[in-house]
Amino acid sequence: MRSLIAALLLGSALATPLPAQEAKQTANLSAPVKRFGRVSYDARSLMVDGQRLVIWGGEFHPFRLPSPDLWRDILQKMKASGFNTVALYFDWGYHSPKQGVYDFSGIRDIDRLLTMAEEEGLYVITRAGPYVNAELSRGGFPGWLVNQRARARTDDPAYLAAVDEWLTQVDAIVAKHQINADPSRRYGVILHQIENELALTTPAQRRYMDHLAAKARADGITIPLFHNDQGRNGYWTPESSKIDKVVTGPNDLYAFDGYPGGTCTVGGKPTRDVAAPDWGYYGPGGAKGGASASPETPGFLAEFGGGWFDYWGSNGGYACNAIQRGKRFQRVFYGTNLANGIGIQSFYMTYGGTSWGWLPAPVVFTSYDYGAAISEPRALREKALEMKQLGGLIASVPDLAGMIPAGAVEISSPNIQIYHNKDPETDARFLMVAHKPSNGQTSDVFRFTADLPDGRYSVPMQLNGFDAKWLVAGVALGGQRLVYSTSELQSAQVMDGADLMLFYGRAGEPGETVLRYASAPKVTVLEGSATSAFDAAKGDLKLDYSHQGRAVLRIEGGGRPPLTLILADEAEGARYWRQEDALVRGPALVRSAKVKDGTLALTGDTAEASPLAIWAPKAVRAVTWNGAKVATKAGVAGSYTALQPLAGPADIALPALTDWRVAKGAPEADPAFDDGAWQAIDNRPSASITARPDGQPNMGMDAYGFHDGDVWYRGRFTGTPDARTLSLYYGAGGSGLVQAWVDGQFLGEGETPAGLPRPITTGTARFALPAGARSGEHVVSVMVRNNGHNWDLDSDDFHKEARGLISASLEGGPGGRSFAVPIAWKIQGKQGGENLPDVARGPANNGGQYGERMGWHLPDFDDSAWARSSVPATQAQAGTNWYRTAFNLAVPKGQDATIALSFGDARIARSPVRYRVLIFVNGWNMGQFIAHVGPQRTFPIPEGILNHRGRNHVALAVTSDGQPGDALESVRLVTLHTVKGGLPVQMVAAPNAPSDLKE
Repeated sequence: MRSLIAALLLGSALATPLPAQEAKQTANLSAPVKRFGRVSYDARSLMVDGQRLVIWGGEFHPFRLPSPDLWRDILQKMKASGFNTVALYFDWGYHSPKQGVYDFSGIRDIDRLLTMAEEEGLYVITRAGPYVNAELSRGGFPGWLVNQRARARTDDPAYLAAVDEWLTQVDAIVAKHQINADPSRRYGVILHQIENELALTTPAQRRYMDHLAAKARADGITIPLFHNDQGRNGYWTPESSKIDKVVTGPNDLYAFDGYPGGTCTVGGKPTRDVAAPDWGYYGPGGAKGGASASPETPGFLAEFGGGWFDYWGSNGGYACNAIQRGKRFQRVFYGTNLANGIGIQSFYMTYGGTSWGWLPAPVVFTSYDYGAAISEPRALREKALEMKQLGGLIASVPDLAGMIPAGAVEISSPNIQIYHNKDPETDARFLMVAHKPSNGQTSDVFRFTADLPDGRYSVPMQLNGFDAKWLVAGVALGGQRLVYSTSELQSAQVMDGADLMLFYGRAGEPGETVLRYASAPKVTVLEGSATSAFDAAKGDLKLDYSHQGRAVLRIEGGGRPPLTLILADEAEGARYWRQEDALVRGPALVRSAKVKDGTLALTGDTAEASPLAIWAPKAVRAVTWNGAKVATKAGVAGSYTALQPLAGPADIALPALTDWRVAKGAPEADPAFDDGAWQAIDNRPSASITARPDGQPNMGMDAYGFHDGDVWYRGRFTGTPDARTLSLYYGAGGSGLVQAWVDGQFLGEGETPAGLPRPITTGTARFALPAGARSGEHVVSVMVRNNGHNWDLDSDDFHKEARGLISASLEGGPGGRSFAVPIAWKIQGKQGGENLPDVARGPANNGGQYGERMGWHLPDFDDSAWARSSVPATQAQAGTNWYRTAFNLAVPKGQDATIALSFGDARIARSPVRYRVLIFVNGWNMGQFIAHVGPQRTFPIPEGILNHRGRNHVALAVTSDGQPGDALESVRLVTLHTVKGGLPVQMVAAPNAPSDLKE
């Protein structure tokens, strides 16, 4: 990921008009082809088995969806939405709770994930770190690495030894799944990232990069290696790059990231009148020009904004982000990249998911929805349907891979810009037509004139507002020759020797399509309206129509195979799903279409009762939908239509959450609490970059093996008459918390600030001491909530900033001076520390709350002795109190749903009352709600964690200051997404009872 400030500045800077779209450099046609087994590349494109490809990819993090059966759901939705590639980060810390201990089972089974991707027909880009960032705590480094004094992301031998532990494990899995490992493998891993956003370029970093590249090769990874440059600095380009001011490295490909496009304003209003940047053929060139930093390798955007992350206390929100970087943004920005020769693009994120447990870095809260094409509840957003249309064009026109500039075109309007590219081998053309960003996004009716492969043409066009159109011309599609079209191509397929094409455009706009024939063909309008005229001198058949609903034409003769031509408006086009063996119209999702023994087996989802129409080979004699036979009749233009609509989902009856039980959860505050088994705070060595006052012991939680979540301290001291204040310097991440007691009396709490995209992560809290604490023996109890370790984005060991208490002192007397009053401290965090008793849920699941250590979060804990309670609660006690209840679900079989827990009034971002909740569902920590900070109030729980057809348990660890009203609000179940269809999902195996947790 990237710097937020830099991205916002970029969005502002790009609000100026673009220059005329004339290439300032051409593709380096003399660049050699570099071969890595079945994967190769030159300056123009990546190739697999010698075939040029546009890599149209999306990012998905399996660790943000802890239900492995649902990984396939995401992969299928990506494939159906037009993607041909998935990019995968792997989180080192997710797999390693302790040095030398690695787990790739259950929710961490990336071998299973890579097998799924291959089965679903997706290429894979693996991004194994060691550092990934990804808004993860420590940027993906394991907790134990915080205690390593060696500088991370350098060639320090101790750091490299740790890195090699991880890479030996993960590289073996990647190597097994790379496309080179099996000559018969159609899909697999094609690119591998060795580091991410390494912005320091000293000799120590170069030696580090050399080590990573050599390690990948030694571990059997034979595909091209790359690094993702944070922004566009020209850092870590291949050695072949001779551009001034670049920094070269041992990687094969140069890749970079970018997140332009403005941001959401306060109040969640999207702003998007900014220009798409030229980071390739049409840009300024040079080391900071994007793809131009590496002239002998293809343009490669390892991350391009498919949304944006949100932070504690924000005013924007993911709904705004989904619009800001949604429809039209995708056309304008992604098309500009494609026109600039950036033939490898991966959109971050395509499915964001959930930063459950203690995964998130201080900069983000639980939801990582990202405003992505697939929402956190796994629903396809409107922008995903647009991506399906764009991806269909890429799949239908292989000539788009390896394009170079073809020369400027004449445009009748000064408000319009057109990129004009060509395939050097076939001369096929790609024209990306867009408004200039400074024109106020008005409507324009204009013409452009260009020399196209089939002649010189003056083409009428219309463009409304912030928009772009991706046009192709002079291209062979099956047995047809497309001269040009002002409609956009969504699909071109050949079935039984005949052609089937789907074009679409904005509703109400005119369209013009010209096809080339040897003689006049027969044109039959089967549905809708269109007119045709044949120019015998040129051989051009011109079709004129309006995009309104759909028109269906049959064109026969003229020396070409029969053609069925569907001309649709945009909404109609979005109803179609392009599959290898069929074109399907109607359902909310078509996952697959397979022909076997005369039966077309369709799988997919319906969000409501849905019609079904199918174009398929003539060999198809029967149709099934999710295994059930579908009665069909003949439809328009050789299609089949279902006699009855496909059934939609049934309503889901959700139970009210009642019969709550409650128990006090902060016994550590009681001076009589037995802390005899706790570790004593001492002066052990520290790797923390945070300075502490002289004479203070090492209080940081990491040094004692506690890296995530809450940690408790208990200290004993002898009071002094001058003491007035207890001062605590603490590290707690974004919107973190400290609470303090003396002799069981609550002193108060402190919080690190909210509402900042780059949060302040340490703070000082001062509490007035009770008068009785100024003499005699006393016990102080302190709880610190660590909301994540920092990134190491700038390679400065920022992830080693201290967490927990950093120092503590008694203050008072003249000038508020500190007293050197000895406090004998002890510390306790999560059960087992680095020796996890619950290896299934792993290091991210638990912190050090008493209830967690006692197993109160687990389903089979016996809470029958707890007091009954009503929710909403009428009052709260200072500290943490636990609430538990159980409920049954009966989601209809064959129905996919995402059900969530929602707190208070979901219409507001933050509550006037102050409290926090750790949310446990069937033992899984599914996030943290902070009522007075927000913005998240609703927490999706994936099936597999939630039992959709049986018993479920909820445990809430509610932390409050005990002030009137600062108590748990209403809690209810809500359905966020439901369809008929989906995939079978098994419950994720994990301990259920406290007795199952063994240290």
